[in-house]
Amino acid sequence: MERGVVYGTIAGESLLLDVYRSLPHANPRPAVVLIHGGGMWTGSRAHMEDPARQLAQAGYVAVSVDYRLVDAEAGCHRWPAQLDDVQRAVRWVRAHAAGYGVDPGRVGAYGWSAGGQLAALLGTRDTRDATAPMASHSSRVTCVVDLAGDVDLASYTRPPALHEVIALLGGAVQEEPERYRDASPLTWIDQRSAAFLVIHGARDDVVPIEQSRRLVAALRAAGVEVEYVELTGAGHDDLTWERVGPKVLAFLARHLRLGV
Repeated sequence: MERGVVYGTIAGESLLLDVYRSLPHANPRPAVVLIHGGGMWTGSRAHMEDPARQLAQAGYVAVSVDYRLVDAEAGCHRWPAQLDDVQRAVRWVRAHAAGYGVDPGRVGAYGWSAGGQLAALLGTRDTRDATAPMASHSSRVTCVVDLAGDVDLASYTRPPALHEVIALLGGAVQEEPERYRDASPLTWIDQRSAAFLVIHGARDDVVPIEQSRRLVAALRAAGVEVEYVELTGAGHDDLTWERVGPKVLAFLARHLRLGV
């Protein structure tokens, strides 16, 4: 495992990731980029350590990433800084594929909560900032695991979620409609979108389950392959590896061709 690898520097601020991998293989392995939750104002790559270790043990190169968190008081790191960072992380994985034994054509994304929203965007849109370093490498992933991700931030109309969304996007939906559209995976879904595994807890009281249902409906309407699981009795924080791991491994093995 390698901790604290710098995958970019923005205004003197280093963007860090951790790489988890098992023993070297004769052939390049698929990679999975893991994205933590926390509303895009809290959390860190360390929160993805358990699934990252599990994926590495299964034969993947797992890459858990930090991204810039919104600072409401300073008014910095607002959207789309978070999208730019995770897209840069995927391009970094592809640019450094040879050194880590990765097949750049087999890169998936795994995210929980706000990380699920970002993972979904990695599977539905191309690189936003075409002038950024490593832009010759695609930031679009092969497949997406979305655990209780947000897809429509405009639906949050009450505190504290409303205040967090306003801090992230710089205003209410009436003031910044294009930012709300830009941040929603629903905006970007088309027939080219990656295959999805969407999992949501039926008792989630943080991200309403309707968010995932809308995402699944939009993907199906576009003809995109999607698997959907609602976990009875599970809340927002209950989507642990023990609960989701078997489904995740089966999905990734199929779409990232683990045995190749």
